[in-house]
Amino acid sequence: MDRSLKDSIVIIPTYNECENVEAIIRKVFSLAQPFDVLIIDDGSPDGTAEIVRKLQFEFVGRLHLEQRKGKLGLGTAYIHGFKYALRHGYEYIFEMDADFSHNPEDLVRLRAACADEGYDMAIGSRYVVGVNVVNWPMSRVLMSYFASYYVRFVTGMDIQDTTAGFKCYRRKVLETINLDKVKFIGYAFQIEMKFTAWKFGFKIKEVPIIFTDRTKGQSKMSKGIFKEAVFGVLQMKISSLFKTYRIEP
Repeated sequence: MDRSLKDSIVIIPTYNECENVEAIIRKVFSLAQPFDVLIIDDGSPDGTAEIVRKLQFEFVGRLHLEQRKGKLGLGTAYIHGFKYALRHGYEYIFEMDADFSHNPEDLVRLRAACADEGYDMAIGSRYVVGVNVVNWPMSRVLMSYFASYYVRFVTGMDIQDTTAGFKCYRRKVLETINLDKVKFIGYAFQIEMKFTAWKFGFKIKEVPIIFTDRTKGQSKMSKGIFKEAVFGVLQMKISSLFKTYRIEP
C-alpha cells in the first residue's frame, strides 16, 4: 500500500440510532486492527449526532461525523462517505450498519481478504455457506434469499449475497466507478455497486458472516425499497448492455 495513504475507514449511515451508535463505535475502536469511523447522520431527531459529537472528544482524529439535512437515502449516504474517504486518502473503505446486524469483528476478516489475499472487494456474505441469518422471520429470510437468486439470474453475477450491505472496497474500485452516476438510493444501491464492480472485472470475494437482526431501534426496510430492487435490477441490466466497462490505466 502507498505509505501516503491512510489505512481503513468504516462508513456507518445513521438515522435514529441513539440506542446503538455509541456501542457500535466503541466496539470498532476496541479491535486490534485500527479502523477510523465515519458516521453519516441524516438529521436524526433522536440525538444520534450529539452522541457522536461527544465521543469525538474521546476518539480525536479517528471518529468523524458528517451531518446531512433530512433523510436522503442509504445510497446517497454511502456515496457521500465514499467521496469523503477518497478525499482523505483511505485505502480500505467499508460499509457497515449501525445496529449490530453486522459483527464489527468481521471487519478484520473483510480487510484481510483485500489487504492480504489481493481481492478488490470483500463482501460479508450471509449465503455463501448455507443461510446464516439470526432472528429474522422465515418470510424475510426467504424474500432475501430469493431476491439474491433473482439478481444472479438477471445479471449473471456469481455472487451469492447480492444485496449484502457489509463490504470492504479497495480505493481503486471507488475511484473507477463514477459515483455521480450511481442511480439507486435504497437497497438496490448495494446491488448496483456490486454489479458495476463485477462488470469492471474487479476481483470479488464473499467472506461468510453470521447476520443478526437488530435488537434495538427500528428497521428501515420498506416495500418501496424492495420494489426498487426488483424492478431496478432489470433496468440496470438493460442499461449495462449499452455501456463500456474499462479500467483506465
